[in-house]
Amino acid sequence: MLLQSIDLGVAAEELGVDGAYYRVHHFARQLASPFPLLAAVGAKTSRIEIGTGVIDMRYENPLYFAEDAGAADLIAEGRLQLGISRGSPEQAVEGWRHFGYQPADGESDADMGRRHTEVALQALTGQGFAQPSPRPMFPNPPGLLRLEPYSEGLRQRIWWGAGSDATARWAASRGMNLMSSTLKDDETGEPFHIQQAKQIQVFRDEWAKHDHGFEPRVSVSRSIMPIVSDQDRAYFLGQRDSQDQIGMIDEKTRAIFGRSFTAEPEVLVEELAKDEAIQAADTVLVTVPNQLGVDYNAHLLESLMEYVAKPLGWK
Repeated sequence: MLLQSIDLGVAAEELGVDGAYYRVHHFARQLASPFPLLAAVGAKTSRIEIGTGVIDMRYENPLYFAEDAGAADLIAEGRLQLGISRGSPEQAVEGWRHFGYQPADGESDADMGRRHTEVALQALTGQGFAQPSPRPMFPNPPGLLRLEPYSEGLRQRIWWGAGSDATARWAASRGMNLMSSTLKDDETGEPFHIQQAKQIQVFRDEWAKHDHGFEPRVSVSRSIMPIVSDQDRAYFLGQRDSQDQIGMIDEKTRAIFGRSFTAEPEVLVEELAKDEAIQAADTVLVTVPNQLGVDYNAHLLESLMEYVAKPLGWK
């Protein structure tokens, strides 16, 4: 999977896709350790953005996170776009405890993830905070020491995966870009794309109250499968006419899952043009069935760009 993920990133760049984003899931036979993969993709490509969707900050030492992110971004020459969050439903019960982390008194695990995030964001600014040793192994610059390697501009390329309007508002207040996936809290009972568009507006309204010094980006995720061949029909015929779904992601949270888009290109173009959240965002992250291999996914991306993105005017 790791080697194919690198190859798929290279293939995506050759096709003209703008970004290669990787999911991160601990205790699963997937991509649990993102930074070696991001660095490898960065070393083998030259243009494409490289990101995550998302790194669970409950599991992260925020200073190691900042060091690894800085190194990977320098290898990629400033192309990292890191999606982070408090995480999604896990493979292991309270898996972050096995990594040595636990919430402070009166703090939830979500609070802990946001606390780790705040420390990481501060470290990514490049400001010094560590007292230099009077007998260092190497000469130190004057003043307090910052983490190295430092990659200028990376702090503005951090995205928060928001599952609710409240966390979108929090992300805006902290100066992070917004990453909204195919799952969010069901807060109004309206169709998924309408709730997501409202979440984006909440984010933009909060952002306008602060002076972060840059304009934010907003992404939404969609599962889009253009049917252009017999092989496509064999794989995805049963997924037509998908609808939003409602479910409980834990004992307290009612969530809405956005539909999948699986149809011939002309149908997809018509349906996606009506998606209010896509119209409100500036970036669309399209999930791919990477278990089907590099060649098939390259075909899928090429079909998406030629028969869906181009007619919709996506750049």
